[in-house]
Amino acid sequence: MLIPVVLLLVLRAPVTVLALVAGAVALLAVRELLVLSKGYAIQPLNGTTYVFVGLFFLLLAGSPGGDKPLLNTGLFLWLLGLAAALAPFLFLAAAMRRADLRKAFPAALTSVFAVVYVALPLGLLVQMREQWAGAILVLYLLVSVWAGDILAYFVGKSIGRHLMSPRISPKKTWEGAVASMFAGLAVGWVLYQYALPISTALLTTHMLERREGFFALQKPPLWAILLLSAAINVAAQLGDLVESLIKRGADVKDSGAILPGHGGMLDRIDALLFAAPVLWFVAAWRVMQ
Repeated sequence: MLIPVVLLLVLRAPVTVLALVAGAVALLAVRELLVLSKGYAIQPLNGTTYVFVGLFFLLLAGSPGGDKPLLNTGLFLWLLGLAAALAPFLFLAAAMRRADLRKAFPAALTSVFAVVYVALPLGLLVQMREQWAGAILVLYLLVSVWAGDILAYFVGKSIGRHLMSPRISPKKTWEGAVASMFAGLAVGWVLYQYALPISTALLTTHMLERREGFFALQKPPLWAILLLSAAINVAAQLGDLVESLIKRGADVKDSGAILPGHGGMLDRIDALLFAAPVLWFVAAWRVMQ
């Protein structure tokens, strides 16, 4: 039910709106992560972390780059570096107020991790939308992750026999992982082979602006698309395992219960948090050429 809403946000919503929605998602996921940290006997810096993440996305929403991808990327890199550099000092300063100083460093460390693990990758996703062909790139990323996740679930559940990491995620199998890779490659191949009709259909239905044409000015070779699809899939599967590791250590099944039947927000975006930086790097590299 959420897929049409997400697609409308990605394809039609102004970047400012997308940044604000991404910020709300980041705050929900960060909240779940801070709750999970209590399973490690950590008392997190809740308020300070929420303010930091919220300000990061407000600055991202007000980016003055406009429709200039190179300027946008440069400004975002400045904001990214500033956030990464300030986070440790700000959170350690906030932790100085703790009565038990032995708990100050773990609390600050958790907040820094929350920023790097959740906020920055979602920020990369928003900034990717601002680049040439940004909408189609984000769409490609989402469909790749979704397709891999869905096929891995059904194949792993039906014929999965060889466990991938039983200590961390007892239900994940190598059969499911191979199926996920196949789905990711298939998405890349389909988008490559049918780039023109897909772009035309989206343009005709006014779901896509002309500047968002498939891979903008040039169409990369098929091998590059397949290699990128494979890298995105590996990153997505690692992201899923990393979140399972965090939950397993905290002795919980789901990160939350905000989405009935699907767990928490962090459960829904865990694969995206690792996959988005991979595609952002490639997209940013194209802009810099």
